[in-house]
Amino acid sequence: MSTRYDFDVVVVGSGMSGGWVAKEMCERGFKVAVLDRGSPLEHGDGYVTEHSAPWEMPNRGLVSKEEAAHDYEHVKKCYAFSEYTKHNFINDRENPFEMKDGKRFDWIRSARVGGKSVLWHRQSYRMSEMDFEANKKDGHGCDWPIRYDDIAPWYDYVEKFAGISGSIENLPQLPDGVFQKPFEMNTVEKHAKEQVEEKFPGRKLIMGRCAHLTEPTDEQIELGRGPCQSRNQCQRGCSWGGYFSSLSATLPAADRTGNMTLIPNVQVQQVLYDDTSGKASGVYMVDRETMQHVRITARVVFVCASTLATTHILMNSRSAQYPNGIGNVGTALGHYLMDHITGAGARAEAEGFEDLYYQGRRPTGIYVPRFKNVTEPDTSFLRGYGFQGGAGRENWWSETSRKGIGEDFKRSIQRPGRWQFGLGGFGEMLPAYENHLSLSGTKTDKWGMPLLEISCAYGDNELKMQADMEKTAVEMLKAAGFKNVQGFREESFPGIAIHEMGTARMGHDPKDSYLNKFNQCHEIPNLFVTDGAAMASTACQNPSLTFMALSARAAHFAADQMKAGAL
Repeated sequence: MSTRYDFDVVVVGSGMSGGWVAKEMCERGFKVAVLDRGSPLEHGDGYVTEHSAPWEMPNRGLVSKEEAAHDYEHVKKCYAFSEYTKHNFINDRENPFEMKDGKRFDWIRSARVGGKSVLWHRQSYRMSEMDFEANKKDGHGCDWPIRYDDIAPWYDYVEKFAGISGSIENLPQLPDGVFQKPFEMNTVEKHAKEQVEEKFPGRKLIMGRCAHLTEPTDEQIELGRGPCQSRNQCQRGCSWGGYFSSLSATLPAADRTGNMTLIPNVQVQQVLYDDTSGKASGVYMVDRETMQHVRITARVVFVCASTLATTHILMNSRSAQYPNGIGNVGTALGHYLMDHITGAGARAEAEGFEDLYYQGRRPTGIYVPRFKNVTEPDTSFLRGYGFQGGAGRENWWSETSRKGIGEDFKRSIQRPGRWQFGLGGFGEMLPAYENHLSLSGTKTDKWGMPLLEISCAYGDNELKMQADMEKTAVEMLKAAGFKNVQGFREESFPGIAIHEMGTARMGHDPKDSYLNKFNQCHEIPNLFVTDGAAMASTACQNPSLTFMALSARAAHFAADQMKAGAL
């Protein structure tokens, strides 16, 4: 006798990963419920500050120190946080968490449907074979159960749909993809590229690969997306659909099938476990507005709520069979939390280009792919880092450009300022068991969910890498002939890179990993996790493209299993 479920598939989270799962499952004909703790956000009309000028905003785009300190203790540190975007960020005061062992962690969270896919910086890079082999080769972390060849077709698949602009470079440490036309470097960046690559043959300076349409395909146009307008106000939302988000692309694709039910404003607290079948049977959630408690059943459950929120739910999904979290029989769930290390690089002034300018506000900069520990080992640290940055002219409001009053002031703001060039590093963080999550035994939030406790810090390898970022950035800017080169290295804390990964990682053995090679829980065959929690290592590249590829791959595997009657 068959069991009747509310839905075929429940997807927890509507962001980068959840949107892809919803699209793939709906297009395969399954009835899908997409659950999100965020409030609704309509693509286009919902972007209420998209076209607002500074003088139209009460505080000219700024958030007062008092409001930021009171409501946005952590998210105020995000590059995208401003008066234009604050309504899309979570209120930290109303959604608390605990930092354990005196270790600071800045958890950046979205408050809206679409998650951080609306707010991300859209840098899109593939991981390489080197990255998937690293754990096994140097002994840090468990061996990935997949290699580059397993995921390469899925990188192709998501790149074609999402739309990634970039250039072909033939670098083994940064595989090429299915690209639309890249944005163009400005004249100072072209100069830097020529000088750096001539003086450092192992280093490349390329155009940043980003999820922006430059040559929209028929499929993208059919979804209502158009080419990037180079406004660089992306975090406010883009009604053109010029950049990829779940709101502009995957959720509309899922919705047009008629198979998706989107349910916002719900806090999923547990994945339900059925003792008889040994499978997940659905989820338990609370309506954040009415406080109503609801159970939804499904044949398959995907948890894609973002790394920390996903693991929070899994650890809180306790039963007699799994008292430490659903499917948790080993040491991985809640452990091996990672984020990239940042906060180091260099800045300089570029002289001799004063008669040259550029058009528009390009939404991406340049990228220097990893060059340490690629062909020759660097004995000072393991793994590697890349740089992001670029050149631009000082804005009219900068202190050095703003001169005079009246007529003199008007003339000064019509002249562009000095050229400047900056590089900032993103380095890989090694998996470490002591970087972990736990549930508070005494404190809950207003909806009754135990508070999440976070204990995470960078290790010696990350700090050595950060020091090297400053050193090599200074080398490159000096080699380019720039003036007043100033290195910087700041005290850095996990979370602020917004690339949190691990805590429910993929692997071969349920004793030290939570998921198999298809992002399927070792113990619970109809439970899948495809967001950053699944990552066994971070590499140094921005991870969102890998989340997308893993999500599409896992969804197709699950759909095939469901069609075959195995799930």
